[in-house]
Amino acid sequence: DQFLYLGENATRSFLEFRLLATLYDMGLPVPRPVAARYVRSGAIYRADLITARIPQARPLSSRLSPAQLPSDIWAHTGRLIRRFHDAGVCHADLNAHNIMVDSSGELFLLDFDRGTIRQDGVWKQANLQRLLRSLNKISAANPEIDVSQADWSQLLEAYSK
Repeated sequence: DQFLYLGENATRSFLEFRLLATLYDMGLPVPRPVAARYVRSGAIYRADLITARIPQARPLSSRLSPAQLPSDIWAHTGRLIRRFHDAGVCHADLNAHNIMVDSSGELFLLDFDRGTIRQDGVWKQANLQRLLRSLNKISAANPEIDVSQADWSQLLEAYSK
């Protein structure tokens, strides 16, 4: 949690705060940013970001057992990612821990540290592959969780519409 200080406007907490504010203003499902700060110590700094809590939300990664997932979760996840990609949003760490599911089944994305808004490009496919690696890693670590090829295909089909 220590970073090289390159100026106030380049601090990770301020960059993420500004990006989240932009995404929130665009109506994308992200937590509302509340405050950001950094504490400098010579050439390094530590950073903090506070966002509004998403009531009754849990990471997708903690709900991957079939009994806990809404039946349309994979299609909903594909549409969520497509919505962000259509807005040019590259999530630098798209994984199942950063996709939140609230009690009504609505999805949100968290953790936009190093995230950017970009032009179209191959980054979209790389983003999807990062999520797939995350899902495969979670499945491999827990035999009770099985993210199937059919689940992934459902996500990709919804993403491509």
